[in-house]
Amino acid sequence: MENLQREVFEKFESYGQGHIFRFWDELNADERLNLCRQAARLNLAHLSEIADALLERDRDAQPKPEVSLLPANYIGLPSDETTLCRWEDAYNLGEQILSEGRIAAFTAAGGQGTRLGFEGPKGTFSVTPVKGKSLFQVFAEKIRFAEKRYGYPLHWFIMTSDRNHNETIEFFGKNNSFALSNVHFIRQGSLAAMDAKGKIMLEDRCHIAMHPDGHGGAFRAFVSSGSGAMLEAQGIDMISYFQVDNPLVPAIDPYFIGFHGKNCSQISSRMVLKTYPEERMGIFCSMYGRSAVVEYTDMPMERAVERDRSGSLRFKAGNAGIHIFDRDFFTLLGSKMGGRQLPLHAAKKKIPTIDGDGKAVDPEVPNGIKFETFIFDALQFAERSIIVEGNRKEIFSPIKNSVGLDSPETCRRDQVRLFAKWLISAGSDIPIDSTGLPPFNIEISPLFADSERDFLVKWNQLDKRPAISAGSHIC
Repeated sequence: MENLQREVFEKFESYGQGHIFRFWDELNADERLNLCRQAARLNLAHLSEIADALLERDRDAQPKPEVSLLPANYIGLPSDETTLCRWEDAYNLGEQILSEGRIAAFTAAGGQGTRLGFEGPKGTFSVTPVKGKSLFQVFAEKIRFAEKRYGYPLHWFIMTSDRNHNETIEFFGKNNSFALSNVHFIRQGSLAAMDAKGKIMLEDRCHIAMHPDGHGGAFRAFVSSGSGAMLEAQGIDMISYFQVDNPLVPAIDPYFIGFHGKNCSQISSRMVLKTYPEERMGIFCSMYGRSAVVEYTDMPMERAVERDRSGSLRFKAGNAGIHIFDRDFFTLLGSKMGGRQLPLHAAKKKIPTIDGDGKAVDPEVPNGIKFETFIFDALQFAERSIIVEGNRKEIFSPIKNSVGLDSPETCRRDQVRLFAKWLISAGSDIPIDSTGLPPFNIEISPLFADSERDFLVKWNQLDKRPAISAGSHIC
């Protein structure tokens, strides 16, 4: 302990961060060990670069030159016979890839349900309109459907954070992993919060103020857990990535997989049309000849409101948080050997901390800066990437807020609308309003079908089709 303490003290002093040990003499042995170990895990060289960039930005009062932005190119939804054939070819190739067992699933699930007024991992939040299934159960049933259809057990990687890792594992244990045999939990990394002067903040006398490193931490967590090597040994060369807040996500999508495979893409992304200029979602753009995602907070409003000759938004390709990665590319980005480092994005936040006397401070205004990495920044390192459009009503209805837009209520309605659409396509006379919403809740389990295409096949094969009424659950 003494050698570790001396080494850590000297290193932090050399980087101007020795203040985190100012309460050392007041700590007991366990508290000292905790703080010392936590400090030893920090990459001080990286944090120093962050602090320098932060202070330089604040000193620089000159406006930065505007980056040259163009709307991103993407593969649009089928609109005629030619594009329909293109999509069918992609579907057939996707089915072949799936039948060869070449894909795994990956869910970024490090968040809590705090913004929903829910205590617990966000993936445990009840989301479906009739049965109240959790987000995790919905995804598990989508994966089980694919396993049964294509005859291969799929590996499912769930990225947790320090704050919800144990709870997530306990939840899956209580639910027998939803009858899946290849669920893997990997923990994302953490970054230290800083104040406006570039100083590392303390949460209390013996804990550094830490926070998850963002969904861009998936690459490093994947490699450090040994997951990349395991998939390589089994001949699995694609990773279907999605985030935990969207129950409509096509987790295992033959169309998307086929486009990815056909284009030998390193990273493929799904886009949906933005509904209005101010919508809080990233936008796919072209920057210096490569695809990129510009966060809504960084998009100049004069560009966000631009429209083309048809009256549509010019920058309209919203990021749905759905990707497919080439395994080797995913592994490369998580390896120090790759020499590639995702940029850090800073956000001013209210961070619980302590004052100079060690007393707790619960700030009412932002008092510090959290940094995180974004998975879509991998686009800048890809030599081959594609963007594929998705029908927003079919693949995207995230739960981000407790009420209003992107809330549990809007998500449940979107699910019911989608299920009603499938039933009507199959010949049902279920009543709907002008928005496609029936007057009662219904639910179709992903174990029965995970897309309209699959639903029509299964429904037409039934000897006796159930009557549809309030509370119907088709499984």
